Amino acid sequence: IAIQPMGSGLPTQDVNLVSQSLRAFFGVKVIILPRVPLPKSAYYAPRKRYRADNLLTFLKTKKPSHAFRILGLTGADISTTKGQVYDWGILGLATIDGTSCVISRFRTRRRATGRLQARHRLAKIAAHEIGHTLGLSHCPTKGCLMEDAQGSVTTSDGEHDLCPVCRKQLKESGYHIPNSP
Repeated sequence: IAIQPMGSGLPTQDVNLVSQSLRAFFGVKVIILPRVPLPKSAYYAPRKRYRADNLLTFLKTKKPSHAFRILGLTGADISTTKGQVYDWGILGLATIDGTSCVISRFRTRRRATGRLQARHRLAKIAAHEIGHTLGLSHCPTKGCLMEDAQGSVTTSDGEHDLCPVCRKQLKESGYHIPNSP
């Protein structure tokens, strides 16, 4: 998995934590690419956010050929279209069975008890979005890392691992992850 840090509002220690968590959770090699500016083409000026769908397109051009997935990581606010809302603020976005996903630390600080809790949320969101790229949809099981956030970052506070059903789905798709992250 390649991690692409984007923009200046993202501490290096957050990038390193995401890298460590992806290695531990998925049991794969993780590389950190050199930081790049956020693409101007993804900026949505009316809300001062970056459109996550445009960031996914950008990330596809940055994925090294030796990486099977790329995760964009930023401190800027990101959004997507949800239902009738054109500019819905989100934690992350991925396409099911895609090669790229993007997450933002912007919303992880909301109602966090401290910096450490916000950083743990970021690591969990990274695993969640990579899970989507591996074919996992949102899961109805409370506490599963693939549980839908339902618009609240606090959902991630109760998530610690994949449920048995999601683990089985990954195994049946040919992905073998460590038994305990």
